[in-house]
Amino acid sequence: MNLSRLRNLIVGDAQADRVVPPSGFTAQLTLFVSGAMAFLAVFALALSLASGRLADRWAEELARAATLRINAPAEQRVAQTEAALSILEQTPGVASVRALSREEQAALLTPWFGTELPLDTLPIPQLIEVIEDDPGYDAVGLRLRLQAEVPGAILDDHTRWRAPLVDAAQALRRLAWVSILLIGGATAAMITLAANAALAANSQVIEVLRLVGALDTYIAQAFIRRFTLRALLGAAVGVALGMIGVWLMPEASREGGFLTGLGFQGWSWLLPLCIPVLGALVAFAATTRAANKRLGDLA
Repeated sequence: MNLSRLRNLIVGDAQADRVVPPSGFTAQLTLFVSGAMAFLAVFALALSLASGRLADRWAEELARAATLRINAPAEQRVAQTEAALSILEQTPGVASVRALSREEQAALLTPWFGTELPLDTLPIPQLIEVIEDDPGYDAVGLRLRLQAEVPGAILDDHTRWRAPLVDAAQALRRLAWVSILLIGGATAAMITLAANAALAANSQVIEVLRLVGALDTYIAQAFIRRFTLRALLGAAVGVALGMIGVWLMPEASREGGFLTGLGFQGWSWLLPLCIPVLGALVAFAATTRAANKRLGDLA
C-alpha cells in the first residue's frame, strides 16, 4: 500500500464515501460481527495464556515433588517412617522431606470422602513429602535402597500422571489459538458477505460513477475504507466488553484449581489491544478481495 492509498484510507473522500451506505443492514452486520468476534477472541486469548501458565506451573511444581508412601502394619509404621526419613535426609539431591500429619492426610481425603472419615479405623498409609534439589536425586538408586531397608516404602515421583496433565494444558492452549484463527476466518467471511451485499446494492451507482470517469480503484477504496473503519470500531467495542468480562472473573486460587485464574496478568493486559488492529487488517484484506472481484464481474 502506497502513501496516497494509506492517506485516503485514513482521511477518506467525501464524494467517494457517498457510494457506500452509511447505515443499513451491511453496516450493522459489520459492526456486530466485528464486535462479537473480538469479544470471543479476548476470551480465547485469555484461555490460551491461562493454559500456558497452568502447564508451566504443573511442570515446575510436579517435577520437583515426590511422595513416599509407607504401606506397613500399624505397629511397624512409625519405625519404617523414621527409617525412611533418615534415608531421605542422607540422599544427595533431596532438598527437604516432611511426614504429613494425620490432619493433613485427612484434608487430602476430605474432597472425596467427606469430613466424617474415620481415619483411626482405616489402614491409611503414611505419606512423606519429598522435595527435589537441583540437580536432583537418583530415583532408581533410592528405590533400591528403600526396598532393602524399608520394605513398606513406595516412591512415587508423579511421572506417570505429570506428563498427561501438562499435555492436557498444552492441548487446551493450542485449542485456544485454533479458536482465534477460526474467529479471524469467520470474521473475514462475514465481512466479505457484507461487502458483496453492499456492492450489489450499489451496482447502479457504480455504473454511473464509471460513466463519469471514476476508476475502479477509486470506487473500491471507498468500500474498503468504510468497512475497515466499521470493523475497527466494532472490534474496539467488543474488546472493551471482553476485557471487562475477563476482569470480573474470579482470580486464581488453589481451592478453585484450574477453574479460576482465566485472565490476563501484568503486561498481557496489553495483548487484547492488538485485536481491533488485527480485525481492521482482516476487514481490509477481505473487503479488498471482495471489491476487486465484484467490480471485475460488473465490468
